[in-house]
Formats: sequence, C-alpha cells, structure tokens
Amino acid sequence: MPFPRTGRTLLGARRVWRTPRATGKRTIAYRRGVEPRYDTIGHGYARTRREDPRLRARIHAALGDARIVVNVGAGTGSYEPRDRHVVAVEPSDVMAAQRPRELAPAIRGTAAALPLRDGAADAAMAIITLHHWDADRERGVREMRRVSRGPVVIATYDPEVSGAMWLMADYLPEVAAMDHAIFPAPAVIAGWLGGEVAIEPLPIARDCQDWMLGSFWAHPERVLDAGARSATSGFARMAPEVVARVVAELGRDLASGAWHARHGALLELDDYDAGLRLIVAR
Repeated sequence: MPFPRTGRTLLGARRVWRTPRATGKRTIAYRRGVEPRYDTIGHGYARTRREDPRLRARIHAALGDARIVVNVGAGTGSYEPRDRHVVAVEPSDVMAAQRPRELAPAIRGTAAALPLRDGAADAAMAIITLHHWDADRERGVREMRRVSRGPVVIATYDPEVSGAMWLMADYLPEVAAMDHAIFPAPAVIAGWLGGEVAIEPLPIARDCQDWMLGSFWAHPERVLDAGARSATSGFARMAPEVVARVVAELGRDLASGAWHARHGALLELDDYDAGLRLIVAR
C-alpha cells in the first residue's frame, strides 16, 4: 500500500524519515530540522480544542466514501475519521503527543513536502491549519491535490468575515490585520486547487465544543480565561502587552455592561458566521 513507513527514504533523499522515537506519551516518526510553531504555543491545546460534532459531521460528509485519508497539519487529531485509514502528517511533537491513543501516530512532516506518492490517498484534509504554513501555503495546497485522487477538504477562515466579529473589530484589530496576512481568501485557495471547488460557510454554534477563536462570538468571558486564550493561535501569537490590553478593556466592559449593551443580542442566536469556511475540491 502506498503509505509512508518510518525508517525508509521516500520520494528522494531530501525526505529521510528516522526510526520512531518515544515522547513519553506517543511514538512519533520525526524528521530533523523542523521547529514548528506549535512546539511553542501548543501546550495544553487538547484541553479546550475538542471536536465539535456538528463540524465533524460536515467535514466527514465532504470526505465522501474515501477509505484512505491524509490529514495535513493533523495536530491532536481533531476531526480525523475513526473509521478510515488515516495518514496523519504533523510537524509538532507537542501537538502529536496530545493525540488520543486510538488514533494513528503522526508522521513528522510538513504540507510543503508530503511524504506520499501521487494519488496515494482517496482524500486529503486540512482543518484550521493552512494559516500556519506561512510561505508554503500555496505549495501545501497543491501537494494535497497531488496526493489525493479524490476530494480535498480544507476548513479555514475568510479574513474579511472573521475580522468583522466584535472581538477583532472592537478590541483586537491586531489579529484582524494578522489574519489578512496569513489566511488566504477562499477564492485564492480554490484557484490553487483547480477543478470543481465548492466554498460553504461553517456556522459556529453557541455551544461549540471546539473553543477556536471564532467560538468566542458568544463567550466573551473566554477572553479572560488564560487557558482558553492560549489555545487559540490568534492570542498565542500576540505580544503580551496586546493581550493584557484586550483583557483589561473587555473585563471593564463586561463589568460595566457596555459589552452586553453593544453585543448582547448575539447571545440569543443559536449559531453565527464567524468566517469559518469549508472548501471542497472534487
């Protein structure tokens, strides 16, 4: 079967995979020279970034009947199907060590050079990870298209929409500016993928179990929770003085009732479009 195996060289000498090493919690195949962002900001991620069943259902439906799925930027394994063969590719030891034991170990690798042959998988998925690929975003998307003989499923944010959410619009314009730089517009991603591509909104429920930054639309109190903040890359990538300012300003507005006066109507909604998009290429 066309799966990567540790201890072998795949697709040329530049992809040399070492034998697995123990991390204490998981066994992870790794490659030298990778210093992923989430090795710094990923500690404790799995405590608040749990799968939401509604988002999971949409993602799995988009995968269709694919039996072999490559998950790029697999992280802790959220939204990975449990009933299919998954090849998980993740550059961060910190994130991969938080994967549940029932999931396959994550191969150390990056989106820019997937260790798979052309058409090796029935489908490829990347869930809220594309913005961490930096200069390799286009190359990574094209790599997903290369290795998948079926659908490519990407969940990501539209920065034009996410930047209008009250948190960014009123308190954290630095994240809105950063998101415009790191999140490609969905239409741009569709162009990289080529072929037939659908772009659909993924509304975030008020009781979403995945505490991504978009889920804060109905939970301003999470901004005051250091654990919830640090599990979002938006806050984790901000300077400490920016975070302190936002916490102080929002804390005052919650205490005075000013936030509720401006945005309290949101709390009556069941879900909200915070800019999360499902992009599916066939």
